[in-house]
Amino acid sequence: MTSLIDSTRTAALRSIALMAHGDLPEFQAVVALGAVNHEGASEPPACRAGGPEAFYATAVWLRSAFADLAHRVEHVVVEGDLAVVDTTMSGRHVGPFVVYDGDGCVDTVWAPTGRTFAVRQSHWLRVVDDLVTEHWATRDDLGQSFQLGWVPPTPAYLVRCALAKRRAVRTVQKARTSGEI
Repeated sequence: MTSLIDSTRTAALRSIALMAHGDLPEFQAVVALGAVNHEGASEPPACRAGGPEAFYATAVWLRSAFADLAHRVEHVVVEGDLAVVDTTMSGRHVGPFVVYDGDGCVDTVWAPTGRTFAVRQSHWLRVVDDLVTEHWATRDDLGQSFQLGWVPPTPAYLVRCALAKRRAVRTVQKARTSGEI
């Protein structure tokens, strides 16, 4: 039983660490084909497909907005095939943070502020045969929004966000037209 707990813990911790620095082959080594990220509904369409490629797409999406991305592990609890990893996620907002709607269209864009943040998150991961098969998260999005200056927004910041959204919509449309999406 101890080896199962250790292997579940190791796979869960590795998958969290990869969000900041992992490449696709590393995700393929720890995320099962068809694995589901239950948090992908507001992420880019590539993040919703499942499997290691989708988990990697989530990492790329986060890294495009946040430099110095890191997860400091506070606690880990394992029961059966489920691991809960309590973390403090931190980073610096350097690129547009694009949120998508259910149809995969650009919904909201937070223009970069250059500010840093550190917020608590808990990640719930199901691990089967040493591979992550499911992921859920509980995040302090409001705390992050306050730290990054998204809330309450100034009128000037709202204009910057509107311009960033216009650019993001054009980028997505161009990618769809060229067959990249």
